[in-house]
Amino acid sequence: MSPDKPKPEEASKNPPTPPANPTAGESVTPPASKKQAPSPDKAEATDMPTANTPDPANGNPQENPNAAAEPKAKQPAAKAGAAKPPGKAAKAGDAKPAGAAAKKAKPPALEDKPFAEFIEQDYIPALKTALAEKGIEDLEISWGKQKVTLPGFTSDENWAQVKGDWLDGSRHFRVYFPTEEIKGPRAFSCFERVSQPSTLEPFLIDERKIDLDGLVFYVVQRLTAQKWVTRN
Repeated sequence: MSPDKPKPEEASKNPPTPPANPTAGESVTPPASKKQAPSPDKAEATDMPTANTPDPANGNPQENPNAAAEPKAKQPAAKAGAAKPPGKAAKAGDAKPAGAAAKKAKPPALEDKPFAEFIEQDYIPALKTALAEKGIEDLEISWGKQKVTLPGFTSDENWAQVKGDWLDGSRHFRVYFPTEEIKGPRAFSCFERVSQPSTLEPFLIDERKIDLDGLVFYVVQRLTAQKWVTRN
């Protein structure tokens, strides 16, 4: 037996002293926390909650990594009836047929015809019909242009006039249009058993609208007042 080795009895009485614990009396960081703990030399953002973490809604994204991104401004909703941007294709059914947009041209009013055409085609036939209904059946009616001669007056120019004669030429009426316009100056006269009238009367001077019906009605009304018609 080597003199350097202790005897078995001594080894049992004096057990060997274990090596000193270098971390004895110190706090030990668990291995898992070492991965999340920030380094004291460099500031790093972590997902560990702390009491000093700023509110992400109020932070600056450039300075605080935990700050929430600033919400994008909402665009206002398009109002109903707002104009559509140009360039969009029209929906089916939007286009109107070409014929629907163009209105039918109205035929010109009778009173807008040329004077001679109106007198011959419309006024004289209407007068004949209206007076025949009042009992004047032998009426001869025509129109022409000549000077008007009254006691103390003779027109300088020929006047267009519609001439009506009946009862074998014993009764007469005249409707005068000095300017050959139905809406221009007008006059009326009626006379019996003489060749020329003695007076000129105004003809529809208070009427704003001059049309075929009014021109016919006034002659019938005036002859009725004269008691030259037999039917009412």
